[in-house]
Amino acid sequence: MSRVVLVTGGARGIGLACARRFAAQGDHVAVTYHSSPPPDDDTLFPIRCDVTSAADVDAAFGAVEEHYGGNVEVLVSNAGITRDLLLLRMKEDDFTEVVDANLTAAYRVCKRAAQGMLRARRGRIVLMSSVVGLLGSAGQANYAASKAGLVGLARSLARELGSRSITVNVVAPGPVATDMTAALGEDRLAELSAAVPLGRMAEPDEIAGVVAFLASPDAAYITGAVVPVDGGLGMGH
Repeated sequence: MSRVVLVTGGARGIGLACARRFAAQGDHVAVTYHSSPPPDDDTLFPIRCDVTSAADVDAAFGAVEEHYGGNVEVLVSNAGITRDLLLLRMKEDDFTEVVDANLTAAYRVCKRAAQGMLRARRGRIVLMSSVVGLLGSAGQANYAASKAGLVGLARSLARELGSRSITVNVVAPGPVATDMTAALGEDRLAELSAAVPLGRMAEPDEIAGVVAFLASPDAAYITGAVVPVDGGLGMGH
Protein backbone atom coordinates (compact mmCIF):
# COMPACT_ATOMS: atom_id res chain seq x y z
CA MET A 1 0.00 0.00 0.00
CA SER A 2 1.14 3.55 -0.71
CA ARG A 3 2.26 5.44 2.37
CA VAL A 4 2.39 9.15 3.10
CA VAL A 5 6.05 10.18 3.28
CA LEU A 6 7.48 13.57 4.30
CA VAL A 7 11.10 14.48 3.58
CA THR A 8 12.32 17.74 5.08
CA GLY A 9 14.94 19.55 3.06
CA GLY A 10 13.82 17.59 0.04
CA ALA A 11 14.49 20.14 -2.71
CA ARG A 12 17.96 18.94 -3.63
CA GLY A 13 20.82 16.59 -2.85
CA ILE A 14 20.23 13.73 -0.44
CA GLY A 15 16.71 14.85 0.44
CA LEU A 16 15.57 14.96 -3.19
CA ALA A 17 17.14 11.56 -3.86
CA CYS A 18 15.25 10.11 -0.89
CA ALA A 19 11.98 11.68 -2.03
CA ARG A 20 12.34 10.34 -5.55
CA ARG A 21 13.21 6.87 -4.25
CA PHE A 22 9.99 6.73 -2.20
CA ALA A 23 7.93 8.12 -5.09
CA ALA A 24 9.39 5.53 -7.47
CA GLN A 25 8.15 2.74 -5.23
CA GLY A 26 4.62 4.17 -5.21
CA ASP A 27 4.48 6.21 -2.01
CA HIS A 28 2.78 9.60 -1.70
CA VAL A 29 5.69 11.96 -1.08
CA ALA A 30 5.80 15.53 0.22
CA VAL A 31 8.99 17.56 0.54
CA THR A 32 9.71 20.74 2.45
CA TYR A 33 12.00 23.46 1.17
CA HIS A 34 13.19 26.74 2.64
CA SER A 35 13.95 29.03 -0.31
CA SER A 36 14.14 27.18 -3.64
CA PRO A 37 11.50 24.55 -4.49
CA PRO A 38 12.53 21.21 -5.95
CA PRO A 39 12.68 20.70 -9.73
CA ASP A 40 9.29 20.27 -11.37
CA ASP A 41 8.17 16.75 -10.50
CA ASP A 42 4.54 15.67 -10.56
CA THR A 43 5.31 12.86 -8.12
CA LEU A 44 6.26 15.24 -5.28
CA PHE A 45 4.16 17.66 -3.22
CA PRO A 46 6.40 20.64 -2.30
CA ILE A 47 5.73 22.78 0.78
CA ARG A 48 7.68 25.84 1.83
CA CYS A 49 8.62 25.42 5.50
CA ASP A 50 11.12 26.94 7.89
CA VAL A 51 11.88 24.01 10.18
CA THR A 52 13.14 26.41 12.86
CA SER A 53 9.53 27.60 13.26
CA ALA A 54 7.12 25.35 15.17
CA ALA A 55 4.20 27.13 13.47
CA ASP A 56 5.65 26.44 10.02
CA VAL A 57 6.22 22.79 10.89
CA ASP A 58 2.66 22.37 12.12
CA ALA A 59 1.29 24.09 9.02
CA ALA A 60 3.40 21.86 6.74
CA PHE A 61 2.10 18.69 8.35
CA GLY A 62 -1.44 20.05 8.10
CA ALA A 63 -0.93 20.68 4.38
CA VAL A 64 0.36 17.15 3.84
CA GLU A 65 -2.53 15.63 5.76
CA GLU A 66 -5.06 17.64 3.76
CA HIS A 67 -3.39 16.96 0.40
CA TYR A 68 -3.04 13.21 0.85
CA GLY A 69 -5.95 12.62 3.22
CA GLY A 70 -3.89 10.86 5.87
CA ASN A 71 -1.18 11.23 8.48
CA VAL A 72 2.54 11.09 7.73
CA GLU A 73 3.62 7.46 8.04
CA VAL A 74 7.29 7.88 7.12
CA LEU A 75 9.31 10.91 8.19
CA VAL A 76 12.81 11.65 6.90
CA SER A 77 14.30 14.57 8.85
CA ASN A 78 16.97 15.77 6.45
CA ALA A 79 16.86 19.59 6.51
CA GLY A 80 19.99 21.22 7.86
CA ILE A 81 22.60 23.95 7.46
CA THR A 82 26.31 24.47 7.96
CA ARG A 83 28.19 27.49 9.22
CA ASP A 84 31.79 26.36 9.43
CA LEU A 85 34.23 28.38 11.53
CA LEU A 86 37.05 27.67 13.93
CA LEU A 87 35.97 27.87 17.56
CA LEU A 88 37.57 31.22 18.37
CA ARG A 89 35.99 32.80 15.29
CA MET A 90 32.58 31.24 15.84
CA LYS A 91 29.94 33.58 17.20
CA GLU A 92 27.24 32.31 19.51
CA ASP A 93 24.63 32.78 16.79
CA ASP A 94 26.71 30.60 14.47
CA PHE A 95 26.48 27.81 17.01
CA THR A 96 22.87 28.15 18.15
CA GLU A 97 21.42 28.64 14.67
CA VAL A 98 23.06 25.47 13.34
CA VAL A 99 21.87 23.48 16.36
CA ASP A 100 18.36 24.90 15.93
CA ALA A 101 18.18 24.03 12.22
CA ASN A 102 19.78 20.59 12.50
CA LEU A 103 18.82 19.23 15.92
CA THR A 104 15.95 21.21 17.43
CA ALA A 105 14.16 21.14 14.09
CA ALA A 106 14.35 17.34 14.15
CA TYR A 107 12.65 17.41 17.56
CA ARG A 108 9.91 19.62 16.08
CA VAL A 109 9.14 17.40 13.11
CA CYS A 110 9.41 14.17 15.12
CA LYS A 111 7.00 15.48 17.74
CA ARG A 112 4.46 16.50 15.09
CA ALA A 113 4.80 13.24 13.15
CA ALA A 114 4.49 11.14 16.30
CA GLN A 115 0.96 12.38 16.91
CA GLY A 116 -0.43 10.55 13.90
CA MET A 117 1.93 7.61 14.19
CA LEU A 118 0.90 6.91 17.78
CA ARG A 119 -2.77 6.91 16.79
CA ALA A 120 -2.04 4.56 13.90
CA ARG A 121 0.27 2.42 16.04
CA ARG A 122 2.91 2.35 13.31
CA GLY A 123 5.46 4.62 11.68
CA ARG A 124 9.03 5.07 10.51
CA ILE A 125 11.33 7.96 11.38
CA VAL A 126 14.80 8.39 9.87
CA LEU A 127 17.11 11.19 11.01
CA MET A 128 19.92 12.32 8.74
CA SER A 129 23.14 12.70 10.73
CA SER A 130 26.73 12.69 9.43
CA VAL A 131 30.02 10.92 9.91
CA VAL A 132 31.17 14.28 11.32
CA GLY A 133 28.83 13.75 14.26
CA LEU A 134 30.81 10.63 15.16
CA LEU A 135 34.35 11.68 14.24
CA GLY A 136 34.31 15.42 14.83
CA SER A 137 35.80 17.91 12.41
CA ALA A 138 37.93 21.00 12.92
CA GLY A 139 35.89 24.08 12.10
CA GLN A 140 32.59 22.25 12.50
CA ALA A 141 31.99 22.16 16.24
CA ASN A 142 28.44 23.45 15.75
CA TYR A 143 27.58 21.04 12.94
CA ALA A 144 29.20 18.04 14.63
CA ALA A 145 27.40 18.75 17.91
CA SER A 146 24.06 19.02 16.15
CA LYS A 147 24.58 15.80 14.21
CA ALA A 148 25.80 13.91 17.27
CA GLY A 149 22.73 15.10 19.15
CA LEU A 150 20.51 13.37 16.62
CA VAL A 151 21.81 10.02 17.85
CA GLY A 152 20.67 10.67 21.40
CA LEU A 153 17.35 12.01 20.16
CA ALA A 154 16.72 9.00 17.95
CA ARG A 155 17.62 6.44 20.58
CA SER A 156 15.46 8.12 23.20
CA LEU A 157 12.51 8.22 20.79
CA ALA A 158 13.15 4.61 19.77
CA ARG A 159 12.65 3.58 23.40
CA GLU A 160 9.69 5.90 23.89
CA LEU A 161 7.76 4.99 20.73
CA GLY A 162 8.80 1.39 20.12
CA SER A 163 5.82 -0.16 21.89
CA ARG A 164 3.61 1.40 19.19
CA SER A 165 5.59 -0.20 16.33
CA ILE A 166 7.31 3.09 15.49
CA THR A 167 10.97 2.74 14.56
CA VAL A 168 13.49 5.58 14.81
CA ASN A 169 16.88 5.26 13.14
CA VAL A 170 19.82 7.41 12.08
CA VAL A 171 21.72 7.44 8.80
CA ALA A 172 25.24 8.89 8.99
CA PRO A 173 26.60 9.67 5.51
CA GLY A 174 30.18 10.48 4.71
CA PRO A 175 31.15 12.81 1.86
CA VAL A 176 28.39 12.91 -0.77
CA ALA A 177 28.55 14.32 -4.30
CA THR A 178 26.01 17.15 -4.19
CA ASP A 179 25.82 20.75 -5.37
CA MET A 180 26.96 21.81 -1.90
CA THR A 181 30.14 19.74 -1.96
CA ALA A 182 30.85 20.62 -5.59
CA ALA A 183 31.37 24.21 -4.46
CA LEU A 184 34.37 23.11 -2.36
CA GLY A 185 36.63 22.88 -5.41
CA GLU A 186 38.55 20.03 -6.99
CA ASP A 187 41.48 20.03 -4.56
CA ARG A 188 39.26 19.77 -1.48
CA LEU A 189 37.11 17.10 -3.11
CA ALA A 190 40.24 15.09 -3.87
CA GLU A 191 41.28 15.34 -0.21
CA LEU A 192 37.89 14.16 0.96
CA SER A 193 37.90 11.20 -1.43
CA ALA A 194 41.44 10.23 -0.43
CA ALA A 195 40.38 10.01 3.24
CA VAL A 196 37.66 7.47 2.41
CA PRO A 197 38.78 3.81 2.29
CA LEU A 198 36.62 3.23 -0.79
CA GLY A 199 38.39 6.16 -2.43
CA ARG A 200 35.37 8.09 -3.62
CA MET A 201 32.40 10.15 -2.54
CA ALA A 202 28.93 8.67 -2.26
CA GLU A 203 26.15 9.41 -4.70
CA PRO A 204 22.89 10.74 -3.17
CA ASP A 205 21.04 7.64 -4.40
CA GLU A 206 23.30 5.46 -2.26
CA ILE A 207 22.12 7.31 0.84
CA ALA A 208 18.52 7.18 -0.36
CA GLY A 209 18.69 3.42 -0.74
CA VAL A 210 19.58 2.95 2.91
CA VAL A 211 16.85 5.38 4.02
CA ALA A 212 14.29 3.49 1.93
CA PHE A 213 15.44 0.20 3.45
CA LEU A 214 14.99 1.53 7.00
CA ALA A 215 11.43 2.48 6.08
CA SER A 216 10.70 -0.89 4.47
CA PRO A 217 9.08 -4.03 5.94
CA ASP A 218 12.50 -5.69 5.93
CA ALA A 219 13.67 -3.23 8.62
CA ALA A 220 10.69 -3.67 10.94
CA TYR A 221 12.94 -5.00 13.74
CA ILE A 222 15.60 -2.29 13.45
CA THR A 223 15.30 0.72 15.73
CA GLY A 224 17.75 2.97 17.55
CA ALA A 225 20.43 2.09 14.99
CA VAL A 226 23.06 4.39 13.52
CA VAL A 227 23.79 3.22 9.99
CA PRO A 228 27.01 4.61 8.47
CA VAL A 229 27.02 5.16 4.72
CA ASP A 230 30.47 6.63 4.55
CA GLY A 231 32.71 4.34 2.51
CA GLY A 232 34.43 3.23 5.71
CA LEU A 233 35.52 6.73 6.78
CA GLY A 234 34.08 6.42 10.27
CA MET A 235 34.54 2.72 10.85
CA GLY A 236 34.74 1.76 14.49
CA HIS A 237 32.45 4.56 15.66
